[in-house]
Amino acid sequence: MKSFIEVKNDSDFPLQNLPYGIFAKDENEIPHAGTAIGDYIFDLTAAEKKGLINSEDTAGKKVFTNGTLNEFMSCSKEVHREFRKIITSLLDENNPKLRDNKELRSECLIKMENVKMQMPVQIGDYTDFYSSKQHATNVGIMFRGKENALMPNWLHIPVAYHGRASSVVISGTDIVRPKGQTKAEDAEMPSFGPSRLLDFELETGFFIGKGNKLGDPISIENASDHIFGMVLVNDWSARDIQKWEYVPLGPFLGKNFATSISPWIVTMEALEPFRIRGEKQEPEPLPYLKSSGNNSFNIKLDVYIKPKDSDKEELISESNFKNLYWDIYQQLAHHTVNGCNMKTGDLLASGTISGPDKYSYGSLLELTWRGSEPIKLSSGDELKFLRDGDELIIKGYCQGDCYRIGFGEVRGKILPAK
Repeated sequence: MKSFIEVKNDSDFPLQNLPYGIFAKDENEIPHAGTAIGDYIFDLTAAEKKGLINSEDTAGKKVFTNGTLNEFMSCSKEVHREFRKIITSLLDENNPKLRDNKELRSECLIKMENVKMQMPVQIGDYTDFYSSKQHATNVGIMFRGKENALMPNWLHIPVAYHGRASSVVISGTDIVRPKGQTKAEDAEMPSFGPSRLLDFELETGFFIGKGNKLGDPISIENASDHIFGMVLVNDWSARDIQKWEYVPLGPFLGKNFATSISPWIVTMEALEPFRIRGEKQEPEPLPYLKSSGNNSFNIKLDVYIKPKDSDKEELISESNFKNLYWDIYQQLAHHTVNGCNMKTGDLLASGTISGPDKYSYGSLLELTWRGSEPIKLSSGDELKFLRDGDELIIKGYCQGDCYRIGFGEVRGKILPAK
């Protein structure tokens, strides 16, 4: 497939991708829905108004006029597939409908550099999983020793905690260094102040499309019908605050101050060619969690640091989505097995994704082994944890034959505590 719009081979957004997002040309404009194609955005709100996309026929209602994607996401998978076919056809190099109509092109095709991306979804709830075996093992070794690295339940259930949806922010949002209580090993009493061990977490997340009723679990066989698409996630973590507070109920102030996501939601249809088999699970999960077939994806994930007063982005970690032990279908099935109701726009994140070797670890906690093995930067500086002025960037993509399905990036700059 090829579009009449020029798309470079290393672009994240070829015709095979068509991710969904929300953008605004200026701050006084009502945000529009769009899909990315090369360096352009195809304005779906404008296309709907112009009749290029006849959503009245496919969904029974206009779905791109509300400034979020929730209305569209709540539609069935059949509707999503129909829209994908329509948009693909309109952007195809052999279709003259948009290609040869200069007026329509000027109204519906906008350069990315001329817009500001917005939060694509009104997020109702946010859950963060803990699904990378390597990450859980690393953290367990640090805090409990090799003999007790994994807790007894970890190989039987996808462990998770409920995060804070209100502090989920779009890529490019600055992150203010959080304050809280911490306690030094040799101190009798805790102290209060800015976090000194501020960290990133390399994650992905998926959005719920169609929800379920309270009391009606989503089976693992039907889980794919409820997943709309995926984004990159950085679940920022204040390790010193988290260490002091997490017993007995888990993360709180050390995690709820900010979670950053990438602006483009890559659909599961676009990711379909990159399915692979996930990690072997031993012991075998209970029947409601048995996942068969290729239920993971080959998504390359890279982490960069842009130090304060530097224009250079330095690669510090290379991981892959396939390093998750629990897959997204197991996560959703477990989340709802007790009858929990999911709603359109709910965000479920993977937890830190760490690979088998040090260079593939998904956090500074692991990369520097609690600060004992600093990362040496090209400037000669040593990085243990994030400093004020540092900018952290996560990028991700699936590599195809002369094309890639990319997620764009999620970035955030650390500001001093207030």
